Amino acid sequence: MAVLESARHTMVKIREVVVPPRNARAFRVSRGQFFRIVSIEGPQVGDLNLWNANDLSERFFSGKTRALHATHVGAGDRLWSTMPYLRPIVTISHDTLSWYGWDSDGAGIHDVIGTRCDPYTNLLLSGTGYDFCCHSNLSRALAAELKVEPCAVEHHIHDVLNVFMCTGFTKDTHQYFMKASPVRPGDFIEFFAEINLLGALSACPGGDCSATHSSDVAACYPLKIEILSRIEQRSAPGLGRCQVNTTAATARLLRFPQNGCRNSAELLRAVGPIASISKCPLLLRFWPPTGYPARARPQPQLGNPPVRARLL
Repeated sequence: MAVLESARHTMVKIREVVVPPRNARAFRVSRGQFFRIVSIEGPQVGDLNLWNANDLSERFFSGKTRALHATHVGAGDRLWSTMPYLRPIVTISHDTLSWYGWDSDGAGIHDVIGTRCDPYTNLLLSGTGYDFCCHSNLSRALAAELKVEPCAVEHHIHDVLNVFMCTGFTKDTHQYFMKASPVRPGDFIEFFAEINLLGALSACPGGDCSATHSSDVAACYPLKIEILSRIEQRSAPGLGRCQVNTTAATARLLRFPQNGCRNSAELLRAVGPIASISKCPLLLRFWPPTGYPARARPQPQLGNPPVRARLL
C-alpha cells in the first residue's frame, strides 16, 4: 500500500465518464492506471462489473473475493478474477468511507454479498416487469461498448461489487439487509488496475438503497468514473519547450520560458488532460491525496432501520 500511496501523488485525471441515474456506462482502464467512482450530487449506490479487456471470460469473481477478504472490502483489498485465472485484477487504493467501519446493526460499506437487482427476480417476487435494474443496465452498457445487441452479451454480466452500499446480516435471522448509504457528494472509492480492464457501472434504481429496488420510486443521482494516469517526466535543463501527449495520443508543443515552465498549475491549465509529459524540467504533482476538499463526515446512520433485501 505504501507504493500505491506514493503513486497516487503522481496521478492526474485524464478522462471521466458520468453515469446517469438508473442507467449504466462502460469504461476502459489500462494496467497501471487508477480509476475512481465518485458521488457527485446525492447519496447513490453503484453496481460494478469488471472484465479482462482482452478476454471477457476472465471477470470479477465476487465469491472468491469474499472468501479471500471479507463480506465488505476496503483500502488494501483486491478484487479477484474467475478461475482458471484467479488473480487480482484491481487493488483498492483509497476509500473516503473507510471511517464508517461497522455500525451497531453490523452493517458495512462496499459489499460483495448481494448479486445485483435484476428483472427476473423482480418478476418472480412481484409479478411486475421493470427493465432498468442493474442487470439490464449493465447488459446495455456492455453491448453499447462492444457494438452488439444486449442479448448477445447478457451472459457476461456477473455478480457485482456493491459500491457505496451499506449492508449486513440481521442478528436474529442472519438474512441480508440493506440500509441508507452514508455516501455524500465528493466521496469516492479508488482502484489501481492490475490488468487492462473493461468495466461497467450502473447507478442503481434503488438510489441510496434505504427502501426499495426495481422501480422509479427512489431518488436517484448520477455517479462519475474518473480515470487517472501517471505523469512521466524527465529533467532536461535549458530546453524551452515541453512535449505533451494528450489522451487522444496527439502531440502539441507549447513554448515556455527558457528556464522551463513557471509552475505546474500554469501547465495544467494550458494543456488540459495529460497522459504524459516529457522534456519538462520541473516536478509535476497536480493531484492531492484525496482529490477533494476535507469536510465534516456524517456519522453512521444508526437511526435508519435495516431494510430486508428482497430483490437482490
